[in-house]
Amino acid sequence: MHHSLLAATAALLTACAATSHSAICDDAGRSPCRTDLVDIAIVDRTTGERLTVYSHAGQRWVAGVPGHRYAISIRNRSAGRVLNVVSVDGINAISGETAAWEQSGYVLSGQESYEVLGWRKSQERVADFVFTDLGDSYAARTGRPDEVGVIGVAVFREAVAVPPSADANEAPANRAESAPRASQLENRLGTGHGPGESSRVLTTSFERAQDHPDLVVAIRYDRREHLIAMGVIPEGGAPRPFPRSASAGFVPDPPARW
Repeated sequence: MHHSLLAATAALLTACAATSHSAICDDAGRSPCRTDLVDIAIVDRTTGERLTVYSHAGQRWVAGVPGHRYAISIRNRSAGRVLNVVSVDGINAISGETAAWEQSGYVLSGQESYEVLGWRKSQERVADFVFTDLGDSYAARTGRPDEVGVIGVAVFREAVAVPPSADANEAPANRAESAPRASQLENRLGTGHGPGESSRVLTTSFERAQDHPDLVVAIRYDRREHLIAMGVIPEGGAPRPFPRSASAGFVPDPPARW
């Protein structure tokens, strides 16, 4: 199974961007972040957990763990194809350019899902997304630290269905690739350029229905302790399904009632 990427240039995709075409994720602290067009989730690949999305002061947050690999999971809820331009720390996850709406993105067919695993290095491989100290983030190491700590997805509906193109020499604006599928600022999390792994993509054509995205989703991230200090996560944290390590044996009887 394969999905896609596409090329272009324009308006900067900023943290928590809001335009007349944006939609808001629900406020219930659920994962994934649900809209009527796509579902977006951040997956901790080290633990397999879909990170809880917290709502605070009009922004969406997830708590990351330094050293853990993560993925951006996108599910197309519509019947038609959509283009998803993915920005991490203000950088396009495919081209490495400072992010803009009209750049390359992943194309999903109707009802299709895909996990963006990392920074795309070629049509065959990516460098893993990994939570890391701000100074070791890819953005900081390439001299662009201002937008560290935010993941953005700009979603475009397709204007008209077009057949896949196998011409590798077509103009960049017509190319797309497919893929299966507040305190202690110095300690803030960023996204590092992690180890490489296989993630094969193909090319396809995609014509956007309009110049502006139909939807912009922004999810900020930082260390759990920072989010608690900021009031994003309630003191003591949210209830956890597995709050401690497992122990041998079976379920004991509860204390007797008096």
